[in-house]
This record gives sequence, C-alpha cells and structure tokens, in this order.
Amino acid sequence: MIEISYILILIISVFFISKIFNSKNFLQSQSGEKHQKFVEKISVPLIGGFYFATAFLLIFYMTNQKILFLAVLSIFFLGIFSDLKIIKSPKIRFLFQILIILFFAYLFELKVVSTRIPFFDTFLSYKIINFFFVIFCILILVNGTNFIDGLNGLVIGYFALISIALYSIGFFDDFNFTKKEYLIFFSVLAVMFLFNISNRLYLGDSGTYTLGLVFSFIIIKYHENFPAISPYFIILLLWYPCFENLFSIMRKFKFKRSPMYPDENHLHQILFFFIKKKLDLSNIYINNLTSFIILLFNGIIFYIGSNHIYSTKLQIILIFSAILIYIFVYIVLFSYKYKTLKK
Repeated sequence: MIEISYILILIISVFFISKIFNSKNFLQSQSGEKHQKFVEKISVPLIGGFYFATAFLLIFYMTNQKILFLAVLSIFFLGIFSDLKIIKSPKIRFLFQILIILFFAYLFELKVVSTRIPFFDTFLSYKIINFFFVIFCILILVNGTNFIDGLNGLVIGYFALISIALYSIGFFDDFNFTKKEYLIFFSVLAVMFLFNISNRLYLGDSGTYTLGLVFSFIIIKYHENFPAISPYFIILLLWYPCFENLFSIMRKFKFKRSPMYPDENHLHQILFFFIKKKLDLSNIYINNLTSFIILLFNGIIFYIGSNHIYSTKLQIILIFSAILIYIFVYIVLFSYKYKTLKK
C-alpha cells in the first residue's frame, strides 16, 4: 500500500508541477535551437532532472553517502543554470563539469582497478594518470548522455536498461539498497519514462548531467570493489553515450565544426529522419519508435553481456560488434539523408 501511495504522489506531483511551470513559462524546452525539432512543436517543462536529483539525494542521504549527496547537488545545479540559460557558454559549462568531477572523484577516491591490458595497466599504476583517466571517462559519459538526449525515452530508457542489467547481477544488494530505496529509484525511473515518452516532461541538462555523473561514480566504485567482473562489462553498459560523444567529436572535427555546439547529425537524429521519410506518422510516434529501436538493440547486447559478466573476451566482442553496427548504420543513414536533402 505504501508503494502504491508513493507512486501516486509522484505522478500527481508531476502533473501539478508541469502545469505550474507551463503557466509561468518557466524551465521550458523550446529555445529556438535547430536541433530541437524531433518532437511536436510545443514547449515541454525540463523537470525530469529535478525528480532524478531528488531521488538520488534522498537515497544517498538515507545511506549516509555524503560525497555522492554533494556531488549530485553540485552537478544538478550546474544543469539547472544551463537549462535556465544562466550559463550559456558550452565552454564555461564544460569547465564547471571538470571542476565538479575532479573534486568529488578525488574525495570519492575513484580509480580504475584494471583494464586487463598489461601495457595500459602499467600506466594506470601511476595514481595521477589513473585519476585523470577516470576524469576523462566520466566527462565522456556525462556529455555523451547529454548528446543522446534528443528523443523521448531514449536516455531514461537506456539507464533503465543499465539498471536492470545491474540488478540482475546483484549490484544494488552490494550497495545495501533497502526495499524503500529500491522503490524510490525504480519508481522514479518508471514514472519519468512514461511521462517522457508521452511528451509531458524532458530531462534537461540537469537530468542528463545527474544521471551520467551518478552512474559513472557508482559503477566505477562497484568494479573497484568487485574486480573479478570484467571491466569490459562496465564499458559495454556505457558504450552508447560514450561512443556517441567520441564519434560526434571526430565527425565535427572532420567537418570543421566545434564539438562544443549541438548539431542535427547524431545517430538518433538521422534515424528519426529516415523513419520520418518512410512512414506517414506524427513526430511523436516516430520519436518513440526511433527510441524503441535503439533501446531494443542495446537491451539485447546488455542481456547477453549480463549473463557472462566474467568473460572479457565476450564483452569485447559485444562492444566491437555494437560499434561496428553503429558505424555501418550511421554511414547508410547519413548517406540517405545527404542524398535526400540534395534532391
């Protein structure tokens, strides 16, 4: 009964806060940027980050994780300042990201235990190199999460898949999650996902930053405590936003564009373009269908990977297979978009 009451309160609060924010034109999605055209042309409140940050803050408060509590608070407010256009410059936001991640990663004593590559592990045996490698990885994930946040349900659905995979291997039990903490976390995931795919709320930078930071911190710490698990299983879980970020940087450099600024050529965007040209559906349905295709693909490889968490060989095969499929699909879809726009 308590569980149902909590979920009902969560749903009702989303309805009321969304309505209030819409009436006050506060924290709205439409800012006029070209890449914001993959849903219906209405303004949607960027309140998803508030709910995720609140859930994490509550969980970390109950588990006495003071460092994580403060880290979430810091990255959330950076995201809010970005959503409110108080901090407009991507370079300044990136600088603040570096400072926040540096500070809290140091306090949390994050490190990569092993890559199972002797040559690389030799370098990581130096604490300073190991530390900055961790910072680099977290920055890639946080910004990659922001990069893939262009379709309803994609980011929340992706982290829901990660959460399910982690749940299946006892991750949350090892972090001593109680039934109440399970309820808070998975209820927020489920409710936010439903409101997101129905175009009632968006994550905003506050949501993507929060999810990226929290998951990177706890997963790295988890592998540090359980090094028998293949490190490539961790990479597999996070491959999509990380590769999206790295691939986008290389693509933008090739076309002589700044990697700091958004464009309309991410995988999810050109897949959306392809489906829109092939199916006579409204944007919202194409949006959700595109997300479902990407999530289904990742769900399949996560399922395989989570059943073989100690097999480095299999994890590497899955990662490289995912990357090769990504590149092949991207080339085909990008060529299609280019040829279609030239006509």
